[in-house]
Amino acid sequence: MPATTRDSRLLVPLARRPGPLHSVLVHPAGGGLGQYLALAARLSRHGSVSGIRAAGLLPGETPHDSVTAMTRSYLDLLEQLPERPGLLVGWSLGGVLAWELAARMAEEGPAPAVVLVDSFTEHTTVSAGERVEFLDAIERSVSHLGGSADTARARSTALAHVEASAAHRTRASHEGPALLVACDSPGRPQQVRKWHELADRLTVCELECGHFEVFTPEHAPALLTHLDAFLARLTDTPQETPR
Repeated sequence: MPATTRDSRLLVPLARRPGPLHSVLVHPAGGGLGQYLALAARLSRHGSVSGIRAAGLLPGETPHDSVTAMTRSYLDLLEQLPERPGLLVGWSLGGVLAWELAARMAEEGPAPAVVLVDSFTEHTTVSAGERVEFLDAIERSVSHLGGSADTARARSTALAHVEASAAHRTRASHEGPALLVACDSPGRPQQVRKWHELADRLTVCELECGHFEVFTPEHAPALLTHLDAFLARLTDTPQETPR
């Protein structure tokens, strides 16, 4: 069905640039896009960049509580773009959503490329301590908005996404190019193996950091280096020589 006006607010223009590649950044659990600012800047070298934030962060919005519901809603949003995106990027849950969207888009046209930033095909058991760490990270990410109501909405949205992740199993295969950037964890070998089972053209790069450290100043440059190399293959654009 067509996206509603309220749904349309979830589609965020991040850069309008000429170029061969329109990229879309899909929100992680918690729903915001703030972590992606450096990624958006790098992607904008190749063309326009859009983002999809989650429902639930603004007054009057209800969070989606399943990956299927999010995928259905976001497919409608992608149809509103002036051009078909050639690259979908997401961290954690965002990578899973990017994958599901790309698989659905491939049913009716060329398969877009996908970048998975430490995403998993299946939910792994999360300890109580890890859940607290995650929710605290979400609260910090929206602290600049001000007000307890914003924090409460962010926590409610994050909890809905945790439940959605727990219930989801990624089964769709994908024929387009894909990049998995896998963080350091005991589950990394299984993570890589599971994505290889679904992806025909998967490139795997490793980051020696934890899941919540990907976008820190210490580790973000390595992430961007892996992204640059992948984009160079997609667009035939030479990589910039570090200075």
